[in-house]
Amino acid sequence: MRLTDCHNVADFRELARRRLPWPVFDYIDGAADDELTRVRNTESFASWDLVPDVLAGVETIDLSTTIMGKTTPLPLMLSPTALQRIFHWQGEMAVGKAAEKFGLWFGISSLATVSIEQIGEAISTPKLFQLYVHKDKGLNTSLIERCQAAKFDAIALTVDTIVSGKRERCLRSGFTSPPRFTASSALSYAIKPRWAMDYVFREKFRLPNLDSYISAGTGEPISIQNYFNSMLDQSMDWKVAEDIRHQWGGKFCLKGLMSVADARRAVEIGADAIMVSNHGGRQLDGSRAPFDQLAEIVDAVGGEIEIICDGGVRRGTHVLKALSMGATAASGGRLYLYALAAAGQPGVERALTILSDEIERGAKLMGITSVAQLNRDRLRPR
Repeated sequence: MRLTDCHNVADFRELARRRLPWPVFDYIDGAADDELTRVRNTESFASWDLVPDVLAGVETIDLSTTIMGKTTPLPLMLSPTALQRIFHWQGEMAVGKAAEKFGLWFGISSLATVSIEQIGEAISTPKLFQLYVHKDKGLNTSLIERCQAAKFDAIALTVDTIVSGKRERCLRSGFTSPPRFTASSALSYAIKPRWAMDYVFREKFRLPNLDSYISAGTGEPISIQNYFNSMLDQSMDWKVAEDIRHQWGGKFCLKGLMSVADARRAVEIGADAIMVSNHGGRQLDGSRAPFDQLAEIVDAVGGEIEIICDGGVRRGTHVLKALSMGATAASGGRLYLYALAAAGQPGVERALTILSDEIERGAKLMGITSVAQLNRDRLRPR
């Protein structure tokens, strides 16, 4: 199977599965407990049908939208995800360069494998930093100040990761960051020589946004579950979120909200946007899918704050359904991570080309010429 054989996100997933050691693939692909929510995130889109118009004159359409003050050609964002250079040696730089080519918002995690400064210097299109609040307040301040100096366009405070979800695939494989070669997993790395050669002989793996503060950034193996449970501040509350917004001073997003009450609180503290998200199903298994929860949040705070539907997006029609339900934009991580793992920057660019074409084709077939024409009249529940 080659990159040219990939025609949708599922194809990129299969190519990534073939090219990665199974503990690394399972880290991307897996989620918490029984993984019910991970599956539900995508399946929820199938519960609603699109209702098209015809004879709408769609030769020329404009699908641009404004997200947190930046106009982008498509209502699609690339969510921040951690540890990308484990999946492909180009890591966040490949994703950022692909996003730049398409003019899309792109985010990096606190656990990024490329530094804030490198991304700030290299990527000219809108950049978002996903902030985890650590127990070390000096680290939190340092991350914010570095984002200010690097001219990031927004910070997304992640609020759904007070403790780690139980990621059973990782527990079975012993996956750590950086990968630790164990007796049970050694063969899986050995039979993927291309990945192994890149990992061993390319730039040394590190977490450059953390390595001056905590051992997890120095190359010492640590499970993601242990990192979250030991390093993050479980006392974080709405006052902390408000303080971070003031300290940052720029566009501010809360990532991981799922309830109407929390959406209203986000408006009250002056957030610019919320990402309706369950962390890709990797935290609380059995929670609602973002798309399923979108309508009541839009009804409660739509027009007061930007609402981004984050998670489960695999098709252009999923983006159109999210916007029809009232979202400002849609966002996802696995939709590009599989492509990154499969083929680096060319993989991400091919995935974005396919999604872009799907969004445009779907819009034309629905008879719309701008995203403003998407509303709930375009949807019917099955």
